[in-house]
Amino acid sequence: MAKAQLKVHTENILPIIKKWLYSEKDIFIRELVSNGCDALGKCRVLRDLGEANILDEELKIEVRIDKEKKQLIFSDTGIGMTAEEVEKYIAQIAFSGAEEFLDKYKSHNEKDQIIGHFGLGFYSSYMVSKNVTIETLSYKEGSEAVNWSCDGSTEYEMLPGTRATRGTDIILEIDKDNEEFLEEDKVKQLLQAYCSFLPFPIYLNGTHLNSQDPLWLKPVASCTDEEYLQFYRALYPMDADPIFWVHINVDYPFNVKGILYFPKIHRKFDWSDSKIKLFCNRVFVSDNCKDLIPDYLTALKGAIDSPDIPLNVSRSYLQMDKTVRQLATHISKKVADKLASTHESDKEAFLKIWPDIELIVKLGMMQDEKFQEKSKEFLLWKSTKGEWTTLESYLERNKELTGNKVFYTMDDKMESPFLHLYKDKGIEVLYSTSPVDSTLMSSLERSKPEVQFQRIDGDIDASILDPTKDKTLLDADGKTEATKLSELIAEKLGKDLVDVEAKSLASDSLPGFIVVKEDMRRMKEYLSLSQQTLPSSMLGKKTFVVNTNSKLITALPKINEKNPDLAKDLIVQLYELSLLSQKELDPSELSAFIQRSGRVLENLVLNSVD
Repeated sequence: MAKAQLKVHTENILPIIKKWLYSEKDIFIRELVSNGCDALGKCRVLRDLGEANILDEELKIEVRIDKEKKQLIFSDTGIGMTAEEVEKYIAQIAFSGAEEFLDKYKSHNEKDQIIGHFGLGFYSSYMVSKNVTIETLSYKEGSEAVNWSCDGSTEYEMLPGTRATRGTDIILEIDKDNEEFLEEDKVKQLLQAYCSFLPFPIYLNGTHLNSQDPLWLKPVASCTDEEYLQFYRALYPMDADPIFWVHINVDYPFNVKGILYFPKIHRKFDWSDSKIKLFCNRVFVSDNCKDLIPDYLTALKGAIDSPDIPLNVSRSYLQMDKTVRQLATHISKKVADKLASTHESDKEAFLKIWPDIELIVKLGMMQDEKFQEKSKEFLLWKSTKGEWTTLESYLERNKELTGNKVFYTMDDKMESPFLHLYKDKGIEVLYSTSPVDSTLMSSLERSKPEVQFQRIDGDIDASILDPTKDKTLLDADGKTEATKLSELIAEKLGKDLVDVEAKSLASDSLPGFIVVKEDMRRMKEYLSLSQQTLPSSMLGKKTFVVNTNSKLITALPKINEKNPDLAKDLIVQLYELSLLSQKELDPSELSAFIQRSGRVLENLVLNSVD
């Protein structure tokens, strides 16, 4: 077996970094400012350890544009470097000084966190520069200034420098293809995007840009509602104010902080577009947190900051691993905990925000078992008693009347005669108005098999029947009046996919209603969410239930004897009226329905005149 060493051609490394390491050229600004912040952070650590005499007001970063010389200069008052350190940290690619510094000076203070990981950030400057010069002077007593320059090849020059004060200047000679980075507005925009929340003051041509500390670092108890709103406006200046927010502050098992806002949901809201900004040690990384945030929370906005998130080498996006998945679970738990505590402590405030968070909560319950379990505490339904209730409360109140059955209706605007059948019996019915409710009910039934949701027109429930008025007397042919009615109506209706049943309902005012089995309706509603349809033959039969206590229904045999055409029109009309009232009538049948209405009215008028 032979062993050998990999051969690395150093002349090929910089072109790779320049072209392929970073997805966007403008990231070089983030990297160079981050390096400057690291140098300033090291000053603070050394000062706190008594190894350097440095004042906070001295610590800053200045970015200057010299259009005449076509230079972009990044200057910091950090610890600077000696000639040996320049050789070690700049001339050796992918050697990170941050890691070595942390090993030597371990600090438990969040403010002292160092950003760098890979030692490659400095070389991002070559994406826009034909030459880069470093002027640096170390904080160490007796140090001499150093000047290092390189044109992007494997050769560099190091000479005595001219800098007279502690810190580092990085001077980029911008190439002709990237002169947009000599425009002040462009540089300002990028500094504000990437560096607004860095812990040291950043100046552009003498103007201070980052005056706001990230609110997520402030203790929750000391944040006011107005501060949360102001922070949101700073992140999303064109948006309407949010309706609710969750402040995340976790130290174990991960270090993750942030503020997530529930935005106002409007008709054109884009649910697929993640708007949460991702930071690593206050440095902006991405505005796409889809891997860190569960799908059902991507509608939220805000900021998440964590030093524990695994980034790719260019710090441009997340690398999926176990940590990311665990962080996602932790974030969803914090959201659920906050909603539960708000519901428990201030139900009035919770009810005000519920219409805007309802869909997000329900989507979460369908996608995440742990979120569902917690959310059962605050999943609310409006009931026919005029109150908001949880599922558990509904079942407890109605156990004697309905057992473990939950009755619901999807029409909260119109009090139909059919709904009154239940109300008159004292049966509480829940209003289901969300397009995802059918899928949610199936999910809740799986987690609690003894509970069954039933739409009030999803079955002929015994609670709405009056057996004392059943038409059970047999005629000479051995048929009951109810049987003869159902046979007549089925014949006149002439629909193969419709069964007719004659029942004695508890109310005389309702001629009939349509029953579509619960599982078939749910399938239809589920498919409609994805704009799919099934042929009518695959959705099973409907049942047209006619009321043997309705005077209109019991009059049909006599009408049929005198005027069979009118009887047929009346029966079809009653059937389609039931479809219409239950939002089951196909729009294509509306024209025929209107024409038939005119014929029936005309017939009735003529008969009454005669």
